[in-house]
Amino acid sequence: MAKLSYIRENESQTHKVEKMFNSISSKYDKLNKIITFGMDTSWRRKVCQIAGKCKPKKILDIATGTGDMAIMLSETTADSILAVDISEGMLMVAQQKINKLGLSSKISTSIQNAENLNEKDGVFDVASVVYGIRNFESLTKGLKEICRVLKEDGTIVILETSVPRNRFLKFGYLLYTKYIMPKLSGILSGSPAAYKYLSDTAVNFPCGEDLKIIIEDAGFENVHICPQFFGASTIYHAKKKTISGMKYENQR
Repeated sequence: MAKLSYIRENESQTHKVEKMFNSISSKYDKLNKIITFGMDTSWRRKVCQIAGKCKPKKILDIATGTGDMAIMLSETTADSILAVDISEGMLMVAQQKINKLGLSSKISTSIQNAENLNEKDGVFDVASVVYGIRNFESLTKGLKEICRVLKEDGTIVILETSVPRNRFLKFGYLLYTKYIMPKLSGILSGSPAAYKYLSDTAVNFPCGEDLKIIIEDAGFENVHICPQFFGASTIYHAKKKTISGMKYENQR
């Protein structure tokens, strides 16, 4: 199977992404509901159901943002959930939610870069990434790092934007994502550049079979592709490869 890769043209923009999410952190939840028409909650619920079937004890929620996914994952069998993000502003909002719900004993937050996690090998049963992998500077490096910290039978669950394959649906999706969504969100948030960035990455990011190949090349197998709302977003879930003697490079 041919190998694919996804690395941004401008490799040095982790700090820019961090600043961008800091700038919209206080309005992110409200705007997210508006631009997804509230459907993101049901999609997160499906991510939670997939994770829950693994009967996890330790979960890593990467690019947790304002913590909605981590909070939902607290309903699983997990004893502990580590929610990480590069944005301090996002994590501050997440921590406020966690404290308000009395979940601080179960969910901890940490400022970490997904491509250089401060965690030991083979620690987590499940890793989730909701609308976060398209912000990785190197997608393959980030996925390999996630693979490293998962246990041998660990599961990765990803929810990410995707482009519908049907040409009519694709036309409507691109019209909304490239023109309507960034303008509307820019006006409501006061940060048009941030939502222009999110729009561009949503349109250009690999999806479907292309992303499946990248996930497999990073050390995963049995990749399942589950389109949501006619393919406007997609859930991917896979197992860490358990080939005897296979080693995963420590990306730190």
